[in-house]
Amino acid sequence: MGDIAGYLILGVLTGILSGLIGLGGGFLIVPALVFLFGMSQHQAQGTTLAMLVPPIGILAAWTYYQKGFVDIKVAAFIAAGFFIGSAVGARYAVGLSSETLGKVFGVALVLIGLKMIVGK
Repeated sequence: MGDIAGYLILGVLTGILSGLIGLGGGFLIVPALVFLFGMSQHQAQGTTLAMLVPPIGILAAWTYYQKGFVDIKVAAFIAAGFFIGSAVGARYAVGLSSETLGKVFGVALVLIGLKMIVGK
């Protein structure tokens, strides 16, 4: 499978999961880019962040909005915080080795997974 087809399939599958259960693209896309496509951790994270620039979730968000499941005010505040926070995080991330950055990413996934399993 060519890389373009692989990237499209990755986008479709992660888009389905994002729309279905609200998974952020980075949860699946970053590891896929590293392990399936051979990108460095920095390249995978940067590419995934660049993917977020266009309003890619607009159709899924619209579907949730139509059913009354979107709080626009909360989303706006989170987006504003994300706008600033992502720039700060990126400045730190590019200074780390790819190995260290991968470990930080992995620890974050494990901690989030444990919190989701254990609950409150």
